[in-house]
Amino acid sequence: MNPANPIPPSDAHGVALTERAIAAVAADPHRPILDYGPWAGPWLTGEPEPLPEERLPAGAVFPSGRPLPPSLRRWLAFDAGLLRRFGWLDGDGRFTPRTLGELARAEFGDGWGSCFNTVSDRFDECFLLPGGTDSRRVLATGAGDGHGEYPVFAPDIDDLPSVELMYPGLDVYLADTSGVITVELDGYSCLARDAVYARRMLTHAQQVFGGAFSEECLPDF
Repeated sequence: MNPANPIPPSDAHGVALTERAIAAVAADPHRPILDYGPWAGPWLTGEPEPLPEERLPAGAVFPSGRPLPPSLRRWLAFDAGLLRRFGWLDGDGRFTPRTLGELARAEFGDGWGSCFNTVSDRFDECFLLPGGTDSRRVLATGAGDGHGEYPVFAPDIDDLPSVELMYPGLDVYLADTSGVITVELDGYSCLARDAVYARRMLTHAQQVFGGAFSEECLPDF
């Protein structure tokens, strides 16, 4: 295990890891999510806002029909306010996904954002997460890994526009962002070299990019 990830293997994935992230946030819920840019707002703006139980039945799915990952179900049972602020849910608690092209145009403008239209067929149900300056953090549903989790990507417009696998699931994103784990390796897809998360990263890389960890996104003209 990477020394930066001192968590027992049994607690390093899925709901168990999400529980650790929730505990870290609950201990100081109004601290900044991140310390820069628009992401410096608090994890919680008041008390936690759990999604009503009727919105989280056992068979709850996204609009695509894909099942919710275990980490998301657990997080929403704790708080839906954070994700609502970042456009995941409407006022009635319904999911409001976008394609990667739609999300990128909203975040980067039509010029840079339109470069991501070319991969929107594979990234057809996306949700924005806090993080990035010339990049963003985006959960994209699709094929899950062995823990039922969907990957988090970094669409980037620095130099050539590209999209790169960054986390193997929302569970790991939340753990890293809340400070439960510390990622000390370099590069967006560095967890592919982490003993704990390499297998999950490779699974997503094979399912999305044919084994690579990133893809350039060229304009569709």
